[in-house]
Amino acid sequence: MKNLSKTFVWILMGLLFVGLAGFGAINVSGTTRTLATVGEAKVSVDDYARALQQEQRAIQAQSGQSIPLSQLISMGVDRGVLSGLVASAALDNELQTLGLSVGDEVLLQEITQIGAFQGSDGSFSRDNYSFALDNAGLSETEFEEDMRAETARTLLQGAIVGGTRMPAVLGETLTDYIGARRSFSYVQLTEADVVLTTVEPTEAELKAFYESNIEDFTLPRTKVITYVALRPDALVDEVEVDETALRALYEERDAEFNVPERRLVERLVFADQDAAETAKAQLDIGGTTFESLVEDRGLSLSDIDMGDVAQSDLGDAGEGVFAVEIGDVAGPLPSDLGPALYRVNGMLEAKYTSFEDALPVLREELALDRARRVIETRSEGIDDALAGGATLEELAEEETGLVLGQIDWTADTTDDIAAYDTFRNAAEAVTLEDFPEVGFLEDGSLFALRLNEVLAPRPQPFDAARPAVAAAFKQDRIAQALRTQAEEIMAATEAADGQFPEEREVIEQTGLTRTAYLDQTPVDLMNQVFEMEAGELRVVSDAEGTVVVRLDDTLPPDDSEDMQFLSQALSEQLDQSLSNEIFQIYMQAVQTRAQPQVNQQAVNSVHASFQ
Repeated sequence: MKNLSKTFVWILMGLLFVGLAGFGAINVSGTTRTLATVGEAKVSVDDYARALQQEQRAIQAQSGQSIPLSQLISMGVDRGVLSGLVASAALDNELQTLGLSVGDEVLLQEITQIGAFQGSDGSFSRDNYSFALDNAGLSETEFEEDMRAETARTLLQGAIVGGTRMPAVLGETLTDYIGARRSFSYVQLTEADVVLTTVEPTEAELKAFYESNIEDFTLPRTKVITYVALRPDALVDEVEVDETALRALYEERDAEFNVPERRLVERLVFADQDAAETAKAQLDIGGTTFESLVEDRGLSLSDIDMGDVAQSDLGDAGEGVFAVEIGDVAGPLPSDLGPALYRVNGMLEAKYTSFEDALPVLREELALDRARRVIETRSEGIDDALAGGATLEELAEEETGLVLGQIDWTADTTDDIAAYDTFRNAAEAVTLEDFPEVGFLEDGSLFALRLNEVLAPRPQPFDAARPAVAAAFKQDRIAQALRTQAEEIMAATEAADGQFPEEREVIEQTGLTRTAYLDQTPVDLMNQVFEMEAGELRVVSDAEGTVVVRLDDTLPPDDSEDMQFLSQALSEQLDQSLSNEIFQIYMQAVQTRAQPQVNQQAVNSVHASFQ
């Protein structure tokens, strides 16, 4: 019995240990520190948490908004971070397999070249090194291990892709395609060249045209939607705005209503007072120009342009700068970078708007803002009524300011309420089974909608389409006449050994590339020109115009610096693309051999720590 009791106690201890280990697996501060195993390499919980936090901060800095973890996950950021860490670990495992590493001397050289670790004299600073690592939450050992691994990875990557070159013929072919040129001549025909009898088409002709071109008069899939909307401007008269709030808003927007006098200023800073005074003296005697002073410093006027500034923006130099005339140079005067010369290029007069003059704008803004709050307050009651079975029609009768409307909505509808993205998105998503729910437009308006029916694509009734049919019929007559006339010109040109008729104005173009744009010509003109043989004639026509074109000459890419630069850039881009593809293939093989295994509980624990 005594031995049995001891055995039972050990079993309990074992179960307790397993339970505590499980607890550690879902808590960042627990005992499980490995988040992923990649061959012999590992990704720690701290590595993942740190990388995810860095990505979160980077996205927040870029967007200027706080981004919660839930949004990062919906964006796939967590998967991207984990994938990157697993890829790095797979490389580390490959390095261990190959026995490849870097020595202390190489590591020391890499660390001392990092700018953040250097002092004011440009040499490595031990204090800066420790301070930077403390701010990053890293120990020296962790950082140096990471640097050693990263340097080794770089060596391995260089060995894999080093010397990778795409065949030169591919770059040459692309350069020839992009830079190829054509010289051609063409006769342009317009509606003014067509003389048509002013005969109105008969009803039978219009109907025949309508039926033969029915696809042009087919209505798209349409949703017939009933909606209600409560707009802020419908409640403006019901809200009261007191003068205290109006004056507070006026003071808050003082910078908008009361703009001081400003100057357009350029500022050229010098190393010391003597240099600034010497430059000003040269200007005063006409020995140099302000532009020359700027160029002598290796700068451009855009580098020293301050834009429009108020006197207070210039500090101690403000009074002196604002005292000179337009076009004059003031100084030397102080700046936060040292003595400077200031050239005044223009003046923007002060703009002052009194409280009384601003009152209409202020009143409307406050009234609309308070109307939006009223709408938010009423939205809950309207939503409850809809949930209780009230129809949109009933709500429109009972609720003050609520307007009932109907719209035949398609993907191209942008009129009235369909001008709002929120409404269009709701209209796109709504189905016949959905019940109306309260939503809000971008301007604070409340709306709810109901789908009545969905109309499949269908021909527009002839009577409704008649104006469009008549206009299309006329344009078709003109297009046919232009085409006939163009073919006559082409036939006459062929008969004259490629010479256009003398009475026609011929437009000549020399050395144009595929991307050239010619106004009032068919969109496909350049594509067709590059399909033609020298001396060939062709009629090109579309809604933009009709031309008879003759290809005069085919020219290779020019030998300009721009084309040489393009050729070099294409070659480098192709080489880089090939290198990336080869390395990606290698990485896939490396990860397949390493057989990564991710501890999802550890991933969840990191996510929980972000809440």
